[in-house]
Amino acid sequence: MYRQYEMLELSFFGPEPAGSSDVNVDLTACFSLQGSEDQAVTVKGFYAGDGKYKVRFLPLKPGCWYYQVKGVAEAEGALDVKAAAQGNHGPVRAEGTHLKFDDGTWFFSVGTTIYALAHQSKELTEETFASLEKAPFNKVRMCLFPKHYDYNKNDPEYFPFKVLPGETYVYENLPPFALDYSKKPVWDVNHPDFRFWDSFEEKLIRLGKMGIQVDLILFHPYDRWNFSTLSQADNLTYLDYLTRRFAAFPHIWWSMANEYDLCGAKSLEDWEEIEKAIAAGDPYHHLLSNHNCFPLYDFSHEDITHCSCQLRTMNMVPELQKKYQKPVLYDECVYEGNLPQTWGSISAAEMVNRFWKVTATGGYCTHGEVFLDPDETNLDEAVLWWAKGGKLKGQSPERIAFLKNLMEEIGKPLSPNLTGFGKILAEAGSMNEAQIEQAVSGLPTGIQNLMRAAFSMDPVNLTRHVDAEYDFSGKTDDDSVFLSYYGTDCHALVEIDLPADKTFAIEIIDAWNMTREKVMEGVSGHVRVKLPGREYMAVLAVAE
Repeated sequence: MYRQYEMLELSFFGPEPAGSSDVNVDLTACFSLQGSEDQAVTVKGFYAGDGKYKVRFLPLKPGCWYYQVKGVAEAEGALDVKAAAQGNHGPVRAEGTHLKFDDGTWFFSVGTTIYALAHQSKELTEETFASLEKAPFNKVRMCLFPKHYDYNKNDPEYFPFKVLPGETYVYENLPPFALDYSKKPVWDVNHPDFRFWDSFEEKLIRLGKMGIQVDLILFHPYDRWNFSTLSQADNLTYLDYLTRRFAAFPHIWWSMANEYDLCGAKSLEDWEEIEKAIAAGDPYHHLLSNHNCFPLYDFSHEDITHCSCQLRTMNMVPELQKKYQKPVLYDECVYEGNLPQTWGSISAAEMVNRFWKVTATGGYCTHGEVFLDPDETNLDEAVLWWAKGGKLKGQSPERIAFLKNLMEEIGKPLSPNLTGFGKILAEAGSMNEAQIEQAVSGLPTGIQNLMRAAFSMDPVNLTRHVDAEYDFSGKTDDDSVFLSYYGTDCHALVEIDLPADKTFAIEIIDAWNMTREKVMEGVSGHVRVKLPGREYMAVLAVAE
């Protein structure tokens, strides 16, 4: 039975591809929905090896889909596609500054990072999937190309492409980033190694069955095999095969790179061409972004659907939402762990703290974990979740699950609810003198002076000055839910302002101890809430 939102596949047998490429095969199919003139999709098929050709299609609507296949295989027919199975909501889309499934169900992204998941032994892979079964994560960031970095230097069993005729792949134990850009890659991108793609595909399918979105990283700089120095023509050939083969997976996202700005062989013009190639090869318009190390990518591009960020300050969700009008994902906020490196040594409490800060202001956060056994003698063979998977060792996942459950109970996304210094920061640098005077008019004299003094600072220094006093607060667009999170502040009393035309129940939430206590009912307007003077507290107000 064929169902809406489930990939369907047509297979054909034929001769080996003619010419010099197993990628650029002449195989296309047009799918058209009966009774709907604007529901027609043309897709490219691909060669899967051993004389087998495949065409894949993702029906976004139920009904009778007619198809016509042309090229190395000729076929036509009709497929009866039933309505989606219960719980299958389709691909994730950007809806304004939030994420929503194709069927309109809100999606609350709770990600984790396992860069080299696809390149580990069968035993370690099984251990990783067993851990994911019990974890709260509904998105995994993972690389297609193998990764070479500290604690992660093993060769994969298979590589994406065959080696060029007359060339030999030689193992090089290089330090990270020690690439020789003059060295020509040995990979023949026109001849995929189907063993790699079949193995990779099995993992994608398993993750989809677990309800996990795959944020697939297509390029990265952590490389000793020279995949990161392929010519742009080879990059585009690789992307052509990738989108032909994977675009019909409903749970795929495209992350052009992990840390695009460290990929020294690519210019910004190259990235824009890559961006357009992915969009052109994906008729279903899956989520697409590009992840940074230092400068953020230009998320204003038409085909970019969301902001994928590496940031260490948690207060930029409102600013980025305002600038780009797109969802903001903190896909790297450093990692819970015990490494010598600063990026891998925050506590579980701080990881949870960062999740709450991002979530309360309407963004989405991604987890990572890097615990090193102090007795490990061979660091290259160490198994760290962020690189290889294995077992989760940290204390943050269960607390992230607590937050995820809360957001799913709320059932609607949050948008920033800026007050105090948070509002000042969001407006810093965007107001001229007349606008500042208009903004402060009517306020008490002391507050006017405070606002003028704040706005006299440049945005960068203002951020540094008041970041610690930032308000991490959000609300639903219909003003039915308000959430304020206080981080490492230890308040005994807080004040919140609620709409006067509704009454609310108030809960105190302890993000670390995972407790919720209802303390008020039937309140509205300006409300004072007593807190226990501990870190990691939040106040939730829900309309009655």
